[in-house]
Amino acid sequence: MLPVTAQRLKKTALRNLTTEQQGAELAVQVRMLESFDAVIRLAQDLARRAEALRAVAPKLRAKGSDAAFELFLTEDAVSPASMLSPRIRGTSVAMTDRAARRFCDRLVDLGVARELTGRPTFRLYGIAS
Repeated sequence: MLPVTAQRLKKTALRNLTTEQQGAELAVQVRMLESFDAVIRLAQDLARRAEALRAVAPKLRAKGSDAAFELFLTEDAVSPASMLSPRIRGTSVAMTDRAARRFCDRLVDLGVARELTGRPTFRLYGIAS
């Protein structure tokens, strides 16, 4: 839990934790409570994005689209060249380079994915916001 909430801790609160001054534990608990709101909002946003991706799943007709679709749900960013081709990561399902690029482009066209790098080659794709 600390890595998620540590962004709200000030250096002095962390220093107090190491020197065991009074009030440090309370400061950590307060920061954790403040950060729960942000964590819940992030979880709701990710759930909304995943649901949008699931809604377009029936429109994907490419061979191996189910496995590639699951990869999009589990990874922050997907590289068609290394994660989808020649085999979809974690499966034995084959997908050509061209099919992987077209699959990602189709997701972008449907508005559920976006290209993250802005480059013409070695692109990364993620779930759109």
